[in-house]
Amino acid sequence: MSEWPIKEVARATGLTSRTLRHYEQIGLLRPSRVAHNGYRFYGDVELSRLYRILSLRALELPLATIQIALDDDATLAEAIASHLVLLEERRDRTNQQIAAVRHTLDAVTRGKTMTIKEIFDGVDQAHYEAEVRERWGDEAWERSAKRRDRMSNEQLQADDERSVDVNAALRDAATSREDPTGASFQALIDAHYRWVTEYWGGRAPDRDAYTGLSELYVADARFAATYGGQQNAEAIRDAMQVWIAANLH
Repeated sequence: MSEWPIKEVARATGLTSRTLRHYEQIGLLRPSRVAHNGYRFYGDVELSRLYRILSLRALELPLATIQIALDDDATLAEAIASHLVLLEERRDRTNQQIAAVRHTLDAVTRGKTMTIKEIFDGVDQAHYEAEVRERWGDEAWERSAKRRDRMSNEQLQADDERSVDVNAALRDAATSREDPTGASFQALIDAHYRWVTEYWGGRAPDRDAYTGLSELYVADARFAATYGGQQNAEAIRDAMQVWIAANLH
């Protein structure tokens, strides 16, 4: 039987070795064997299972649903049906967002004064799922999603409002050209770090993760738009990195 080491499997699939080890930890995909030095190897059976996993992930099914589908083929149709419902709900949310963004664009074009909440109404945090999964692993996103799933409608609304408040405060500070190294801006970054920790299901970002997030704010045009432009995003990035140097080691 042919075998491939974890590095080759990761390279061929575009996954990280950390993701493959996470799949092993949750029982989704175990290696065919583990050598005495800890190296993982995968055989034909494991690669076949991984192929199915990636096919289902392409449908954006959560790992828990994929596990059920793989363990019981009879439930695969149910899993896909559930995914269809999810896509339809997402379509409805997208239509609502389009309407909100059109309203915002029309208001800004006409010079109409809008509240900060109205400005952020068209921002959908779900768009950032791919970045979270790729940069910090499936577990980070799924912990965050589970946190939201446990909330009541009232708690979800409060959580959304807090997200708006935290990001609007950063936007205002950057727009006002506050000193990124100043105490006021740094206090906002401290609040932002606590918010990210809560949003990630209680997992505090380490130095690398929070630095990566600061760079993402500049690299991704969607974040720059959220924060009022590229210059604002860069100011927030700079403030975050000052805070990181002082607080994360």
